[in-house]
Amino acid sequence: MFEPIREDLQRVEREFAQHVQSQVELIPTIGNYIQNSGGKRIRPAVLLMAARMSGYSGERAVLYASVVEFVHTATLVHDDIIDESELRRGRQAVHSRWGNDITVLLGDFLYIKSMSLALTQDRLDVIRLLCEVTLRMIEGELYQLTKNGVVELSEQEHFDIIRRKTAYLFAGCAKIGGMLGTATAEQQDGLWEYGYNIGMAFQLVDDLLDFTGEEVALGKPVGGDLCEGKMTLPIIHLLDTGDERAARLVRKIVDDRQASIDEWREIRALLAQHQSIDYAYRTAVEFVEHAKQALCVFPPGGERDALMALPDYVLSRDR
Repeated sequence: MFEPIREDLQRVEREFAQHVQSQVELIPTIGNYIQNSGGKRIRPAVLLMAARMSGYSGERAVLYASVVEFVHTATLVHDDIIDESELRRGRQAVHSRWGNDITVLLGDFLYIKSMSLALTQDRLDVIRLLCEVTLRMIEGELYQLTKNGVVELSEQEHFDIIRRKTAYLFAGCAKIGGMLGTATAEQQDGLWEYGYNIGMAFQLVDDLLDFTGEEVALGKPVGGDLCEGKMTLPIIHLLDTGDERAARLVRKIVDDRQASIDEWREIRALLAQHQSIDYAYRTAVEFVEHAKQALCVFPPGGERDALMALPDYVLSRDR
């Protein structure tokens, strides 16, 4: 799908490795550990392909793709502390291996490094957008924490969390690609909408995988969100359509912060009975269709075809 930018993505990997170098030996050690843990690199790929579609293929695209990978990685290491996640991509999470104190500071290093890299270019408009997106992400994390364990969370509140935590960074990646090239204002708006809708769909699929995924593929325990007190779309739909039995079970799991095998089996049965998984999937499909429609402001071409294919990949992923 992203064959045209394979070399650019490899350069992003090299940029990341280069810029986590430090005289403090622990920083490159952990940076290399994170990089070797894998990852889909979808956000940098969106930026690179959007730039090409907008007529740009210079060095700045690789640099800004590296910047967004730094921002994304910083959020992951901080998220794992907040969620007390033991695993990330099938390996020990950074805080599990090096402790919370070191991991907090490493996340701070990655955030500042991202802005330091961005400031090497004379594009204040891009820097403003990066800062705005990063602030929205942090707001989303804080907002989610205030709603943790709130069983009555509404669908719109959930969407507000995920648009801040996930969708805005995807939107920023796509728009930055257009800003580097010759995209018109209308096309830049289209790229923002494309990225936003991809991000919403991406997070909704994450919601689904927490109930339908396999632990080996996901690289983390299934059912983790509910046990952490996070209300995701399948559960919100179940509580809206289910009976008191479903509500009692969800509250018990959230209060206990764990689910027995029987409780987990019952939750999955209730989700199937009330078609809550189907509802969440259909909602993700709607965002995917909006993403594709947003690209219609661009003429047909190989880059547009690749970006058109990405939403379907997001829907079909298993990790």
